[in-house]
Amino acid sequence: MKIHEFQAKELLRKFGVSVPRGRECTTAAEAEQAHKDLGTAVTVVKAQIHAGGRGKGGGVKLVRSAEEAREVAEGMLGMQLVTHQTGPAGQKVRRLWVEEGSDIDREFYVGIAIDREQQLPVMMASKEGGMEIEEVAATHPEKILKAAFTPAEGLAAAEAKRLAEGIGLEGALATKGAEFMVTLAKAFVELDCSLAEINPLVSTKGGDVLALDAKINFDSNGLFRHPELSELRDLHEEDAKEIEASKFDLSYIALDGNIGCMVNGAGLAMATMDVIKLHGGEPANFLDVGGGATKDNVKAAFKILLSDENVKGVLVNIFGGIMRCDVIADGICAAVKEVDLRVPLVVRLEGTNVEQGRRILDESGLPLTSASDLDDAAEKVCAKVRS
Repeated sequence: MKIHEFQAKELLRKFGVSVPRGRECTTAAEAEQAHKDLGTAVTVVKAQIHAGGRGKGGGVKLVRSAEEAREVAEGMLGMQLVTHQTGPAGQKVRRLWVEEGSDIDREFYVGIAIDREQQLPVMMASKEGGMEIEEVAATHPEKILKAAFTPAEGLAAAEAKRLAEGIGLEGALATKGAEFMVTLAKAFVELDCSLAEINPLVSTKGGDVLALDAKINFDSNGLFRHPELSELRDLHEEDAKEIEASKFDLSYIALDGNIGCMVNGAGLAMATMDVIKLHGGEPANFLDVGGGATKDNVKAAFKILLSDENVKGVLVNIFGGIMRCDVIADGICAAVKEVDLRVPLVVRLEGTNVEQGRRILDESGLPLTSASDLDDAAEKVCAKVRS
């Protein structure tokens, strides 16, 4: 689960992480008042969407008066902010964060992510603050310093000091930078985060270390421990199909292709997308119905697939283990009868109760094509979409 910058900063502030003062605003009048309340000569008006690159898209503006804050806010609120992470359609701006200006001296990058090979969270730090860290990692990996730590012990002070000095902080600033990293690591563990990114972390001319931006993602599997975090979820920032899928415990992620996929099992879903691409197609989604899906779950999954106007064909690929093929077949039939199916449907079933499942589909009289295996199914659906 993702949250907005201002929400991330408020959470970090509670842990003692240094962040600039600011105000959440949903109207131009509130932005004007925020500038007055903060009492600094310069404030920053920031669009709040779940995407990076806001500054390049016009979503971050410096203002020097309350009147200018109102004017900038009027222009930002309601705009479709387009960044490299939103896609060409952009994301509508509904909230702003008006923040006090900072007397920036230098910019750095600090972030924590899970290293799947080490099976540990890893603190990363770099001198290249403000830049796309993926670009730095690809072109100059040596500029990213790392320190793994265990959730039980947290980030060691000595390791934090090594990272702080390694990115160029000295003296008192190195001490503050190390304390910042130790506290960020504590917040990461206690909040069950999957990502915590401060880009940029800045040192000021007054000798402070501040999180000028903050991005936090949570492991959804840990949210049951933090009911207060679930309240921070902004459904406006999520794909409507993904929201609907979550109601039925379906793992759904929208993609940019035109072939809808319904599969059971994450690994098989990934393989299905790979084989579709191998045959020249583009998957429109990742959709794992899981091993315990019911007829209603399958019906809901099928309707979600067809609600995507970009979908020009559907591939159902089920390998029945716990999931029974006859349940999938019943769900498909029920869904197709309720919707106006206008795209090709290719179904591949294998495993538990496969003969019953195939018989249900064959006797349904529905406009679908059966496939013998995954390669055959992908080839057929790609050919039908092209034609």
